[in-house]
Amino acid sequence: MKIRASHILVKTEDEAKKLLEEIKNGANFAELAKEHSLCPSGRDGGDLRFFGKGMMVKPFEEAAFALKKGEVSEPVETQFGWHLIQLTDIQE
Repeated sequence: MKIRASHILVKTEDEAKKLLEEIKNGANFAELAKEHSLCPSGRDGGDLRFFGKGMMVKPFEEAAFALKKGEVSEPVETQFGWHLIQLTDIQE
């Protein structure tokens, strides 16, 4: 199975929580990624394309694979910073 996800990478948990609040209140995930994400994928609205297990760091992978299509994760910490992850598609 492969999934397609987008993410927003920021430096702090507080920043991630604020962005999550904005998303819950209707803000566009891709627009927030373009504005705030520290990852080069931010240019593409945070899109990471399709990936399978073993291709991302463990905490990120576990959170991403636990989501349902369209869902956004709580803030997830990795060695790169804090992520919000949105699951956009699933390939069985």
